[in-house]
Amino acid sequence: MSFVLRAARPGDLDALCRLAGCTGGGFTNLPPDRAALAARLAWAEASFARDGSGLGDDLFLFVLADGATGDVRGTCQIIAQVGTTWPFHSYRLTAVSQHSKELGRTIRTEMLVLSTDYDGASEVGGLFLMPGERATGAGTLLARSRYLFMKMHRERFAARTIAELRGTLDAAGESPFWDGTIGRFFAMSFGEAEAYQAVHGNQFIADLIPKHPIYTALLPET
Repeated sequence: MSFVLRAARPGDLDALCRLAGCTGGGFTNLPPDRAALAARLAWAEASFARDGSGLGDDLFLFVLADGATGDVRGTCQIIAQVGTTWPFHSYRLTAVSQHSKELGRTIRTEMLVLSTDYDGASEVGGLFLMPGERATGAGTLLARSRYLFMKMHRERFAARTIAELRGTLDAAGESPFWDGTIGRFFAMSFGEAEAYQAVHGNQFIADLIPKHPIYTALLPET
């Protein structure tokens, strides 16, 4: 079987909706929401058409199609620059050591510290391949195609590139990390937050996320 990798078009909306419905959740760059996906396709179309060679607020969305039938079997994305519309939050794992002379004991404690270290970086993401095409080399093609595109248009991307990995979900499709850290500050489940972000963006995260360090020793084991 041969595949064709091409820029996604507005006419791919139905195909992207099918792909998004198969991800199993936690896939924020490919939300199972038709309006959100339509908006991403429009954003990508404008990005591909934009004149100019500098960094911009661009999204490059690709699809992998069956060379014979044209059926869309996978997708991937590049965001030219994160943190431009709202901060790109992450947690940095750090540690602090404290010593008690009286006890003769030094305790080293891990902390999660909120940061926006990756603002301005390019991001590769949104990679999903239908199960039937896996272990065929198509996934490698999808993944590496993004870097080839970046090499061909280097001036439109940042000096640093990041990739987010999907976090662990439990049997109910919820995130133990969300539940054990910041979820209680939002009064919504991970699934609800994911669905809201797909439509409205993540400004609400910036508004409500706790700003103080989180001691990992206080987190649930899950």
